[in-house]
Amino acid sequence: MSDPTILIRSLSELHLDDIVRIVEKTRHSYQPDLWEDRVTYYLRRDPESSVVAEVDGRVVGFMLGDVRAGEFGIEEPSGWIEVIGVDPEFAGRGVGRALADAMLRRYRERGVRQVRTMVDAGMPEVE
Repeated sequence: MSDPTILIRSLSELHLDDIVRIVEKTRHSYQPDLWEDRVTYYLRRDPESSVVAEVDGRVVGFMLGDVRAGEFGIEEPSGWIEVIGVDPEFAGRGVGRALADAMLRRYRERGVRQVRTMVDAGMPEVE
């Protein structure tokens, strides 16, 4: 099976149902209110940083993050990545790489030289 053609788009409020669907598949938890809060937060804070991946018009992945300074005493603007989600049906087909490449490119265009993330050690996927 060949890799799909992946189209990267900026996140919009119209992607909320797709994000909830992907998270429900990957984390086995239906939390529309939580994800509405997260999507709204990132759209208000930094609307051009977060992205979704589409294949044949269907959202199959997302990455939420922003550019900020002053976190943890770091004055230089840094790119931050909160979460990435890929529909399990598209795992291993380049979706995560396409999301990361697009987000990192957006950060570079804004002068960001470092990207950071925080990991919740309590998540079952983290070992």
